[in-house]
Amino acid sequence: MQIKVLSVSEVNQYIKRILSNDPILYNLRVEGEISNYKLHNSGHMYFTLKDKQSKISCIMFKSNCEKMKFVLEEGMKVTIKGYISVYDRDGQYQLYVNEIEPVGMGTLYLAFQQLKDKLEKEGLFDPTRKKTIPYLPSKVALITSPTGAAIRDMIAVIRRRFPKVELLIFPVLVQGENAAPSIVNAIELANGFEDIDLIIAGRGGGSIEELWAFNEEGVARAIYESKIPIISAVGHETDFTIADFVADLRAPTPSVAAELAVPSLLEMTEYLSSNYKRLLFLMNTKIKGLHIKLDQAKNSYPFKYPLNQIYDHKQQVDYLLEDMIKEIHHLQTKKRKELQNLGNRLNDLSPLGILKRGYSYVEKENRKVLKSVDEVNEKDILKIRVSDGEIKCSVINVLKEEQALEKKEI
Repeated sequence: MQIKVLSVSEVNQYIKRILSNDPILYNLRVEGEISNYKLHNSGHMYFTLKDKQSKISCIMFKSNCEKMKFVLEEGMKVTIKGYISVYDRDGQYQLYVNEIEPVGMGTLYLAFQQLKDKLEKEGLFDPTRKKTIPYLPSKVALITSPTGAAIRDMIAVIRRRFPKVELLIFPVLVQGENAAPSIVNAIELANGFEDIDLIIAGRGGGSIEELWAFNEEGVARAIYESKIPIISAVGHETDFTIADFVADLRAPTPSVAAELAVPSLLEMTEYLSSNYKRLLFLMNTKIKGLHIKLDQAKNSYPFKYPLNQIYDHKQQVDYLLEDMIKEIHHLQTKKRKELQNLGNRLNDLSPLGILKRGYSYVEKENRKVLKSVDEVNEKDILKIRVSDGEIKCSVINVLKEEQALEKKEI
């Protein structure tokens, strides 16, 4: 029997059919470590699954990738569910992945932890950006299932504590694939109202799968971007979701959220009544104290004799005026004496003072003071100035100091 010659494509297709018909290889669960992980632009994931001795190429198509709750990471130990087949073009067999579960940790828990770490690094849990819950909101939005026990509990608590608060109910799905988009849409819709003061978003208790809508990234970001303060009220006291960390306030249960949202009207009434009484007491005490001060002022000396103080000041002004006049006279006398002394000193230094002491000076006819014998000739007319007048004379002889001394000696 002659064997037919096959093409390469036919060989690969034949092997592919054999692998596809193998009940074990077409429904595998394989455990290993992720290596060479790559997320393609198409949305498909390519990676290698390995153990200590061997490895196998894997591919996970976009439709299955979108169902994953957690992010695949290099070195992660996982259990893969899929089938073995051949890629015709390369003649390479590979593991086609349908589902991936982390080893030693639940899929949802890992997804929860990864998203929590991611959003915390981005600052979505930062306590400084959390908005203040209003003390007395006038309008509260409830985002929850319209048929669950949570909405009945919240309405009952709010009506009991403060029935005057207006409630707006935004019915949403709280579990299932469409729950997260429904919650996001309700938060955005509530933010379109200008008079809503507070939002309560939540649901009753359940498993992690049932509460998962409040662990979705879209819901977390919608809560973070909300302009209206949000109280998260998901599950029971021991349940924690991503929404709890992002919300402005976390309530352990929907009923507690309703208690935190509005004050008790009874407690507020008692509080106001107590403050009213305290205010009246303080006002009366203050008024009594002011009356006492008023009586003291009315009986005081300045109030009874208001002009006496003016008279005292007038008298003081008179005394000051007398003191000022005395001081001026004293100062005038002192300055007058100083002026006289200065005048006497000045007079002593003046030419007239010198003349009174018996001195005189000689002027020529041109009123030029004579300082030397060289300036005068015989028969010149001179004026001798004395203290009480002048003497007009003619020069008989002119002798210099040496000639005068010689003549005196002879």
